[in-house]
Amino acid sequence: MQSDERVGIIGRNGAGKTSLLRIVAGIDEPDEGTFAVNNDARIEYLEQLPSFDVHDTALHAVTKEYNQEHGHLEDWEIETRARLYLGKLGLEDVQKDVHSMSGGQRKRVAIARALMSEPDLLILDEPTNHLDADSVQWLQDELQSSSRALLLVTHDRYFLDAVCNRIVELDQLRLISYDGGYERYLELKEQMMSVQDATAEHDRNKLRKELAWLAKGAKARRTKQKSRIDWIAKMQAEPERVDIRDIEIEVGNKKLGGKIIDAVDVQVSINGKVLFTDFTYRAKPLDKIGIIGPNGAGKSTLLNTLCGKIQAEKGYANIGETVQIGYFAQEVKDLSENETVIWNVRDIAEYIDVGVGRERYITAKELCDRFAFSSKQQHAYVHTLSGGERRRLALLRILMGNPNVLFLDEPTNDFDIETLGALEDYLQFFKGVLLVVSHDRAFLDKTVDTIWSFEEHGKIKEYPGNYSDYLEKKESKGKAKSRKKEAAEQVRVDASAKKDVVKISFSERKELEKLPKQIEKLESRKSELELQLGSGETPYMQLQKLSAEFETIGKELDTVMKRWMELVERS
Repeated sequence: MQSDERVGIIGRNGAGKTSLLRIVAGIDEPDEGTFAVNNDARIEYLEQLPSFDVHDTALHAVTKEYNQEHGHLEDWEIETRARLYLGKLGLEDVQKDVHSMSGGQRKRVAIARALMSEPDLLILDEPTNHLDADSVQWLQDELQSSSRALLLVTHDRYFLDAVCNRIVELDQLRLISYDGGYERYLELKEQMMSVQDATAEHDRNKLRKELAWLAKGAKARRTKQKSRIDWIAKMQAEPERVDIRDIEIEVGNKKLGGKIIDAVDVQVSINGKVLFTDFTYRAKPLDKIGIIGPNGAGKSTLLNTLCGKIQAEKGYANIGETVQIGYFAQEVKDLSENETVIWNVRDIAEYIDVGVGRERYITAKELCDRFAFSSKQQHAYVHTLSGGERRRLALLRILMGNPNVLFLDEPTNDFDIETLGALEDYLQFFKGVLLVVSHDRAFLDKTVDTIWSFEEHGKIKEYPGNYSDYLEKKESKGKAKSRKKEAAEQVRVDASAKKDVVKISFSERKELEKLPKQIEKLESRKSELELQLGSGETPYMQLQKLSAEFETIGKELDTVMKRWMELVERS
């Protein structure tokens, strides 16, 4: 690995990604072979679940290691940088004891500590878990602009594509390297698989001929016969490919009545802090909603309120009689540890009856196959599974109940990319109501068509479109505000510099008083048009009409803004 490389490790849960990181970090030794590292290189390793040995404040936990290793900056410089990192990662209370923090908060402290250490090689194991989308974006930008070598494991595909310049896939005990980011990996992988498919079919045909040859007791030299037998044994020992039937039939289509979820003027507070207020939602069939916001904003609380686990202090939230909610929570519960994977899935149901088509039944085994549980793993006991495999099993139990309303709370944590792809495929054909809390931007882009954003003062604002659409609207709005502020500041500066300007008349002063309301009205209409044009539901003929109006409104707004600035300058 070179000093300018940023390598992303991908592979299934349980494939050994974390074990590989620990060997590179010098924590574990390989069972066979040797691993060499430059003795002068400083390596920093961020574990999935970081721990802290002693009671310490977040600020001191981040700065003390830097002080020990470097110590060439003033204390205030070190502390300022540490506060910046912690703040960007969503931790404002820098004096809080790390031992009293949640696992997610400790992870953010550990990330700040790792960044502060300025190592030659930074090793990160699932750094985006437990971060909100804004923090993920900041960390992505920080690593992208860094010159240090990087080795990381993450399921965040946008993160991989933006940060990494090499992808290494761990598959069936082999490491396969691909130059480029995640998008380039997909292109190269597809090319490789098309070749492998042809090769696999050739090998299968050869295997059948060899087996027939053995069965007939063909005469051959002993060495040749042994080599053939060894080759067949090797072929038979290789993992068998599972042909998965495409499930392009509707799931979650159990009849939903006229009333699904009715929430009106809901307010919920915790420890005196209002999490959200004046929230109203009347669910419609096929709603696909992504819920975003800072850690601690109340996203999980909102799901619990809508499903009736938490009572609203103001307003109400009711559920229709035909609603069957499948709730995939962050914590895994209700698994039978001493039973097998397939038993745990069949404990919910033997099959899902979707009620349509010739292949109307999806069996428990099929669902396990789809979500990357091999035949061998399906008969493994639950207590032998990794954390990611346990979460995958818990998800299958939820889906096997064939819910018509699905609540997913941070479903992407601890899932590998293959599992995410399987879940995205399932949700593509899910015909019920979906509400998902997630920080995974790629997952939200693929699964939802509406975003609920937790914003200031307990308000939840709705944005049509997926996460990228939301981000584009926020950035556009931010730029517009910045331009307006800059224009007003420029007017103020210019006005103070000019001594001999002609003062406005009485009628112009009256005009100036009316212009702000006119600007506000035009901006409001422009925003409405933006939403309509971006909804994807506007008929073509109406789309042309709205586009023409949008252009006219824009020109009129520019004219009015110029007139307002002119009069402000002269007033």
